[in-house]
Amino acid sequence: MTERATLEELVRLQGERVRGLKQQKASAEQIEEEVSKLLKLKAQLGPDESKQKFVLKTPKETLTGKYGEDSKLIYDLKDQGGELLSLRYDLTVPFARYLAMNKLTNIKRYHIAKDFDIAGQFDPMIPDAECLKIMCEILSSLQIGDFLVKVNDRRILDGMFAICGVPDSKFRTICSSVDKLDKVSWDEVKNEMVGEKGLAPKVADRIGDYIQQHGGVSLVEQLLQDPKLSQNKQALEGLRDLKLLFEYLTLFGIDDKISFDLSLARGLDYYTGVIYEAVLLQTPAQAGEEPLGVGSVAAGGRYDGLVGMFDPKGRKVPCVGLSIGVERIFSIVEQRLEALEEKVRTTETQVLVASAQKKLLEERLKLVSELWDAGIKAELIYKKNPKLLNQLQYCEEAGIPLVAIIGEQELKDGVIKLRSVASREEVDVRREDLVEEIKRRTSQSLCIC
Repeated sequence: MTERATLEELVRLQGERVRGLKQQKASAEQIEEEVSKLLKLKAQLGPDESKQKFVLKTPKETLTGKYGEDSKLIYDLKDQGGELLSLRYDLTVPFARYLAMNKLTNIKRYHIAKDFDIAGQFDPMIPDAECLKIMCEILSSLQIGDFLVKVNDRRILDGMFAICGVPDSKFRTICSSVDKLDKVSWDEVKNEMVGEKGLAPKVADRIGDYIQQHGGVSLVEQLLQDPKLSQNKQALEGLRDLKLLFEYLTLFGIDDKISFDLSLARGLDYYTGVIYEAVLLQTPAQAGEEPLGVGSVAAGGRYDGLVGMFDPKGRKVPCVGLSIGVERIFSIVEQRLEALEEKVRTTETQVLVASAQKKLLEERLKLVSELWDAGIKAELIYKKNPKLLNQLQYCEEAGIPLVAIIGEQELKDGVIKLRSVASREEVDVRREDLVEEIKRRTSQSLCIC
């Protein structure tokens, strides 16, 4: 047995011992002692370069100090043995730690249905533009309504705070207050900055003059000419990058969905450059009214310094990424369908192949095969002679929108009876036209799967 194999076996045995003590509800001191031994063994073992596993496990102390005032969203708990654990706030910090531990300098990461990150040294704003393109593609494909992506840059915010007279020590806490402007009025934000955080009223007023502005690339160009902001090195770098970003977004064809919003702050401490947040829009009550936001559904930004916090040599790896608010989107879709009195589909199946009489299994199998070959998402009940009522009830429960019914008369006439589950309307469709008719009817259907 090799030295590494011996250490792996020791780690396994020690891990079993720790789990056993927790199950026995041993004392916290005893568990802590055995956990310490386990960690020492793991440190001796080190990473296995031959295995390319992407595992994000992060201790509590790694998470603290990275989120600013949003650290309250890290939830602490103790297991049965008294060991202190935490629920992760997001996957950005663990991802940065993973890069540092494995000495990775270039990688694209996609976490199913939620996160996307690009790490590596590239020319300015190209990865950032791709992230925004991906965000817009995802939200458009979900068909959840009109949305707007707000963008800003932490360097612009910091430069703005500096010229307005905010002390360096208050940058992050004031940033957190500014980030609330989309939820509460400016007067409330100002009261928090002045009353709770000790900012001078005149400084708060200067900030207010800037952060209540929003627009497109024309606003970026306007601020590049601002006599005070343009003299701040950080702000100037941020504005120049944003101008370049808008050029790329125009090439991607999504500039009409992007708004430069100076109130966007993103309260997380690790952001260093471009930041963005997508919000759904309500339809204006009257023409010409400003659309009202109904909440953030996606967000992200650039975090160039986070990997260096975990690297022993402080080696930095530039990163940019985004996160989709899956839970928020599900909630919005469900509320919308409830308002329309529509059932939430929990399957991608477009049509159920059913039979009206007995001894038609072969015909059902033939038809479902034809539909599969044509790219239609179809299924059938796995019984030889299912009752028609049971088949229709299954469609209602699963949210399958259509039923293709085969009967003896339909076979003679060369047609299929196509039934809408929602309206219960039925129409005879010639067999050769069935695929196109199903595609036409299901092209606008919505599914949460």
